[in-house]
Formats: sequence, C-alpha cells, structure tokens
Amino acid sequence: MSIPRLFTDASLAEGEPVPATPGQAHYLGGVMRRGAGDPVALFNGRDGEWAARIESIRKDRAVFLPERRTREQETPPQVTLLVAALKRDALDLIAEKATELGATRIQPVFTRRSVADRVNTDRLSTIAREAAEQCERLSVPTVSPAAALHAVLDAWDHTVPLILAAERRNAPPIGQAAACLSPPYALLIGPEGGFDRAELDDLTRRPFVAPAALGPRILRAETAALAGLAVLQAVAGDWT
Repeated sequence: MSIPRLFTDASLAEGEPVPATPGQAHYLGGVMRRGAGDPVALFNGRDGEWAARIESIRKDRAVFLPERRTREQETPPQVTLLVAALKRDALDLIAEKATELGATRIQPVFTRRSVADRVNTDRLSTIAREAAEQCERLSVPTVSPAAALHAVLDAWDHTVPLILAAERRNAPPIGQAAACLSPPYALLIGPEGGFDRAELDDLTRRPFVAPAALGPRILRAETAALAGLAVLQAVAGDWT
C-alpha cells in the first residue's frame, strides 16, 4: 500500500498533532479509503519530511501525529521562472513541471503579446503543491501574483541575474550564459508570439538581464520554459 505524501503549513515535531485540511481529510477518507492508524508522510518546506500516522479522521476532518523525521530539510538552488501569461493548459503544465524540475518561484507576467489577461494564482499554487507531493520535493515553489513585465523588472533585485530566452537575437547558448553565474538567478520566457521589439530593447538595456539562446529551433513557450529550467538546474548542480 502506497503511503500518501502531504504538504502542511503547520510545524512538524514528534508527537505534536497536525490538523489536516478539509481537502486532505476527504482525499484520505473518501478517495484513498484510509483510516485511523494508517501511515502518511508530511512535509512543510522547513522541517524536513516526517513519518506520521492518522490519529483521527471523520468526513472533512483529520489529525495527523508525526512520529519521526525521515529526511532532513534541504536547500535547493534558488531558481525563479518568469513566464508570460499563457493559455490555462500551458500554464498548468508549466506549474507542474517547473515544480518537478525544482523551480523555487514561479512569476507569471503580462507582456504586450500575452494571450491571457488574467491568471488564476490559487489554481497554479494548488497544482504546484500537488506536484511537490508527488515528486518527493521537500518544499513547494511560491507562485507569485501575475503582474506587468515592466513592473516586475522595475522592482527587480539587481543582484539576481535574469536570463532572457531571446530566440531571435544573437546570444550565447543558455548553458554557456549560466556557467559564469550561480544561484539565485531567474529565467524569463516570453509569450507565444515572442516579445515585441520595444520589450526586447528595454530588457537588454537593463544591466541584470543576460540574453541566452535555447538552441537552433523555435520552441513553444512551455517547451522553452522546461528546457531552459532543465539546463539551469543541471548547471547549478541540482542533478548531481
């Protein structure tokens, strides 16, 4: 029997009861058919992973009892993904796979060619949490509220390099561009139609922006986001 793995906001310590969310209680009791005494694994992004038991469960209420820590908390490379607002299915895919690839923050941005004018941050956060539970991460990436690209850039911490996926401009390959950097850093992926010229000119004038190429082919935005993240994580040592 597989052991359900769940994220909680609560602190984790031996013998300290942890309340389940109504959704977790329904999932465990109604979907997984688990009951009092059955094992679960808990993590909160701060205290590592804990083996726990279901102390009590009834309809939409449950309480967990942590028993022992099974994994110490780790600090992954700090990699932020900025991605233009895309259609819902594409953003859902990016939130899930970026979580699996270890992104620590996901920031949707509105650009002049964005195909969406709103982003459901709560939905993306839920997808990221569920992906973290499935892929055995010890943390869940932050999903920041969508904002205009220029506003995000104006507020940017200039000590954090921003790698720009610039497919139509001469730029070094992303692996080469990232080789001389170290986390924290970020990757910016444009909309399906690409950035317009004024946006690209504004980006390349900013001293913290480093243009990079993602290979010889034009990629869909979701493909570019995941391919770029994979390269950055490999360079950062996340895969070693």
